[in-house]
Parts: sequence; structure tokens; C-alpha cells
Amino acid sequence: MGEQNLLGEFVRARRELVTPEQAGIPVTGVRRVPGLRREEVAMLAGISADYYLRLEQGRDRNPSVQVLESLARVLLLDEAATDHLLRLGAAKPKRRRPKPVQKLRPSTAKLLDSLALPAFVESRYMDVLAANPLATALSPRLVPGTNRLRDMFLDPAERALYPDWESDSVSAVAGFRKAVGTDTDDPRYVEIVGELSLASIRFSKIWARHDVLVCAAAPMRVDHPQVGELVLNRERLGVEGSPGQALVIFHPDPGTDSAEKLTLLATTSVTRDASERAS
Repeated sequence: MGEQNLLGEFVRARRELVTPEQAGIPVTGVRRVPGLRREEVAMLAGISADYYLRLEQGRDRNPSVQVLESLARVLLLDEAATDHLLRLGAAKPKRRRPKPVQKLRPSTAKLLDSLALPAFVESRYMDVLAANPLATALSPRLVPGTNRLRDMFLDPAERALYPDWESDSVSAVAGFRKAVGTDTDDPRYVEIVGELSLASIRFSKIWARHDVLVCAAAPMRVDHPQVGELVLNRERLGVEGSPGQALVIFHPDPGTDSAEKLTLLATTSVTRDASERAS
């Protein structure tokens, strides 16, 4: 991807998403740019227009924390996006590091197999490293070697699982950007972003927004072809001793229709597996 201007790209993308009305700027006449103008951001942040231009163009990559916090305020960034901006501004030249081997720890594999809920382990790049049978029953794409972000945008069957795909896809991309942070020189990152940018117009549009999101616990809807719609809570827990790895668990609220459907799916999955082993 060559020499990157991550800070400049981020503030430019976020500037274009803030309307003059949101910033408290009166609108007169026809505006030729989406969002705020550079000079408007500079004025509201209390810096010179020339200095802000240098930041966007990547000619000044060492702004103070005070400048970055002022820009975050003007650009209406939430906590996660502000943290991302501060990391971009503090980024130092990186030494080439060997690519970590994404191996599953035996204890993590045992935990995964013992869970009576759909669960899988993924890398920071959303590569599936392992999944238990109920997770695969929930989505056949949840198997080692697949990439969840790729499947979400390029696999029609995976997309059909999510009634809220429009918003879920935005959250997935924002979570991916948060997980990667400033480590954008990794070949796996380049491969994923490059492939999806070429293959999916939807991904390209979302990626250009530079949204950042912490992957916190949140409910999600799944429209399963066998048991119908389920509402499942999603928990994403870091795996201690395995940097970048996370254990993702789906669980329904007790006593709900979704809990009954998940039990039915688990029973059907066990019966099918036993039949396949016997044949």
C-alpha cells in the first residue's frame, strides 16, 4: 500500500461526515464539498488553516495531544474514534516484525469444545481459527481457514443470515479497523482490505468512512434457514497469552423463543453428526 498517511486520511474522512449544522456553522449559498471545509475545521479547533492542511496532506505527522483532542471535539468523535486518532498521531516508524503464528492453545481448544453455546476463536483480522459444532451449525462458514469479514461481504449465504446486514456490516468493518489500529503493514491486512476493496463496492464505501468501533457485547439477529430468526447476545473475550485472538460466544436470553430454537438447533446438529458417523 506504499507510504501511508493514516492520520490525514482519517481526519479528512471524518471531516466530510460532519455537517455545518452539526458544527453550528450558518449555511449560506451552495457548498461544493461534503461536510466541513478545511478552514472551518481549523477555525473551530483553534489552529491555523495552513497547519491543518499540512496535517491532512501528511506533511506534519507530529501534532500535539491538545491539537488532536481539539480535532476530535470538532469532528464529533466518540471515545473509540478519539482513541484511534490519538494512536494515529502518536504512531512511530515501525520495525519489521515476524508475522505471529496464529496457533490455538490446547487449553483454549478444550474450553471451546466444552461450551454448550455457539463459540469460535478468531484472530485480530477476523480469521476463524477454531469453532465448536454448534457455531458451525449456526453458520457453516464458521470453520478454520475462513475470514468472517470476507464472508460477510462476498458470500450470499452468509449475508442472508443477517436481517440487519446493512448495520452489521458497518459494525464489522469499524471493529476490524479498531482491532488493526496502526499496524497496517501486515501482509494479511493488505490482503483482506485489497481483496474486499476490489470485490465489494459496499465495503469500499464503508472503509472510506474510517469508522472505528469497540467490539463490545451486543445483541444480534440471525435468520437461520432451519429454525428461523434468533436474537443472540454476542460476547467477544480476549484470549490471555495469545495476542490478537478472541473467543466469541453467542448466547440467548434464558426462557426466550431464541433459547428454545438454539436448543433445537443443537439437538438437530448432534443427531446429524451421529448419523454421518454411523454411515
